[in-house]
Amino acid sequence: MGSSSLVVANAGDCRAVLCRRGKAIEMSRDHKPCCFGEKERIEASGGYVYDGYLNGQLNVARALGDWHLEGLKSIDGGPLSGEPELMSTRLTEEDEFLIIGCDGIWDVFMSQNAVDFARRRLQEHNNPVMCSKDLVDEALKRKSGDNLSVVVVCFQKQPPSNLVVPRGRVHRSISAEGLKELQGFLDTLKD
Repeated sequence: MGSSSLVVANAGDCRAVLCRRGKAIEMSRDHKPCCFGEKERIEASGGYVYDGYLNGQLNVARALGDWHLEGLKSIDGGPLSGEPELMSTRLTEEDEFLIIGCDGIWDVFMSQNAVDFARRRLQEHNNPVMCSKDLVDEALKRKSGDNLSVVVVCFQKQPPSNLVVPRGRVHRSISAEGLKELQGFLDTLKD
């Protein structure tokens, strides 16, 4: 891979997540009205946030659409911004794929969880179209109640490799006898 850059422009509640050698790197921020920077911008432009919603109507602080909503956008600006936020990074050999998904995906997947899920699927079939469908199917199984759109963009021809994870310390659990003894001790503290 040469010296390529990834530039993500986002306005709304979609999210782009880069997989770099199995690690999720968020390439966008969700533009929710209750986020500190967004709330300040909204209030400075004459809007307000009520119960997490912009002017009590909309669950995003930035969007390219929604011009029909009264009082949220104007030619001069307004509380609902159409200005995208930009993030960029230099792509490396370790960059495997990018997941771009709407809020219905992220309502039921943490970014790292989505990367882990997509990585396993790509290791199985190495097909980004099937992987996108797999993510939507899994979001439905997890009872996502929002719209579900996702695109997976692969940066490598070969599937993601298996990662060797260093083994951590051995974790020990308490025996049934030890648990009973501990419970007895705690019961004496109640008296």
